[in-house]
Amino acid sequence: MNNARNMTDEEVRRLSWRCRRGLLELDIVLQRFSENHVAALNKQELLAFDGLLDLPDNEFLDVVTLRINVSNVEALMNKKLDVMAMQSVLTKLSGREEVNR
Repeated sequence: MNNARNMTDEEVRRLSWRCRRGLLELDIVLQRFSENHVAALNKQELLAFDGLLDLPDNEFLDVVTLRINVSNVEALMNKKLDVMAMQSVLTKLSGREEVNR
């Protein structure tokens, strides 16, 4: 399966730029996620992550911190993203997988 290591330099720059947000809390989460996980994401996970990056900062943070369920975010549901990929990305974003190791 295609992963982030196969992304072009332009795609990596675009993704890095999109990870810069207006909320410090979200910047911290995204920086940790980028350093630890982006290189290993598969194509479906990249699409899910890209969909999350389309959300406004506060809604994005609410989804990552589980204040709202991703299934309640109409903008994401309209994109028809892979549910398992979205859950995988959210687990990595939230840092829950480090707790489970």
